[in-house]
Amino acid sequence: MPELHQSIAQHYHERTKYDPETISAKNKGLDWAKQPVPFKEYKIGSTFDLKPYIKEKPTSFPNNSEAQWWQRLSRLLFCSYGLTARMPSMGSTVYLRAAPSAGGLYPAEMYLLSRGTPLLPPGLYNYQCRTHSLMHYWESDVWQKLQSACLDNSSLENTQLAIVITSVFYRSAWRYEDRAYRRICLDTGHLIGNIELAGALTNYRPHLIGGFVDEDVNELLYIDPKQEQAIAVIPLTDLQDNQDNNSIESPLTKQQNILGGNTALPSTTETDYPKIPDGELLTYFHCATQIQSSAKEKLNIPQVKQDKSIEDKYNFSFCDKISTATKPIYWGKKLEELENSILKRRSTRAFSGEALQFDQLKALLDFTYQPQNYNRQNNQSSPDYFDLNLIETFIAVSGVEGLERGCYYYAPASQELRQIRFKNFRRELHFLCLGQDLGRDASALVFHTADLKNAVARYGDRVYRYLHMDAGHLGQRLNLAAIHLGLGVSGIGGFFDDKVNEVLGIPSDEAVLYITTLGKPR
Repeated sequence: MPELHQSIAQHYHERTKYDPETISAKNKGLDWAKQPVPFKEYKIGSTFDLKPYIKEKPTSFPNNSEAQWWQRLSRLLFCSYGLTARMPSMGSTVYLRAAPSAGGLYPAEMYLLSRGTPLLPPGLYNYQCRTHSLMHYWESDVWQKLQSACLDNSSLENTQLAIVITSVFYRSAWRYEDRAYRRICLDTGHLIGNIELAGALTNYRPHLIGGFVDEDVNELLYIDPKQEQAIAVIPLTDLQDNQDNNSIESPLTKQQNILGGNTALPSTTETDYPKIPDGELLTYFHCATQIQSSAKEKLNIPQVKQDKSIEDKYNFSFCDKISTATKPIYWGKKLEELENSILKRRSTRAFSGEALQFDQLKALLDFTYQPQNYNRQNNQSSPDYFDLNLIETFIAVSGVEGLERGCYYYAPASQELRQIRFKNFRRELHFLCLGQDLGRDASALVFHTADLKNAVARYGDRVYRYLHMDAGHLGQRLNLAAIHLGLGVSGIGGFFDDKVNEVLGIPSDEAVLYITTLGKPR
């Protein structure tokens, strides 16, 4: 039996760490005959084709309100998870999407739930990215059940549409085995980041819900929980709905005044668990993080007070402090450059090793961590995260003009870098990233970490989902800012966990969640 003081989240994290002495034994190779298909098909249902609307410019339907509505929904879904490229691979075709996925496995499925609008009947829809269409596979009123499953979250009261993201575990576990859960949550975070930014493009305000009764949402979607389970719910407030032409409230003001419920709720903390065989840890752990319910009893879940103001954690007296305040990135009059970046985004395969400009790094950090600087461009000034106060950011600088090489803590509230170690880490970073040249040749590597023990104490074991989805969301903003600036960027979810803390001087109680590599593409 495991030690009782260690929660299942801590146990999962420790057990799925990569270690130089054991990783070769775990590398069994891939069974290509069992490679999963990253798409879901339905044999029955009604199809709503969205392709005619994505081909036209936003100004193509000036006097057709119905076509404008469909076009906004079409752009929202396409910029979130649409197919943006096809690439030949090993005799077949790989479809690339707007949101990145580790290994191109795309574990997420995206569902649209309609309360019933004049143009979209009530019921359940699956987004079919290959055909850019909605499959209406259940025609019934589902909203009351969704509200109940989400514990009457207030963001569902005045919305008509909601996105539910699910995870098909085997798509990632086929390659990454039990550690795949980390990547699944990171990939979900990438998708959440896209949905939030696509909402700004299309006048929708996404609200993030991580606290829901898992079994109820799974049953609502009619999915097989042994294969697929819900991981996030995102109600969409239509900022153009019922707007009065004489209203003095602009869409931007309106979006800032809309308040939703708590994005995150705690689960239980499990410390008494059996010995779990390899290959079963992922599904066991996900089920252990669920919020349970009984049809006969009202849930009594403790509320965690969420403070959206970010606090800086590390303030070392000995370190240099360098301001990162800068002019915000300009995304165009109608955010057209943001849409272009979403659709052009690709993971960089190789860096040249050339240095970045410090102004470029500052711009990346500004867009990622200072969303309030972008409200005049109609971006969300306070996008939903689960709890950013749990996430810390460290940056290993190998080649940034104007910065000494070494490891820095990024303090988002103070907008400054605080140097904690002086060193050229290129050789060690190559090793830490499992020998990937991206680690060696990148100009800077952004590390997202969290104090897992304290996070579990706050939200229970479910916090493991929240941490990795938030890290993926931040990573996606870094991705898009880098693409806009003409830089290379790639996320890394595989690394020697403990060696990262040791080499960079990151405190040992910070669990490494995600690495984003930045540099000049080769």
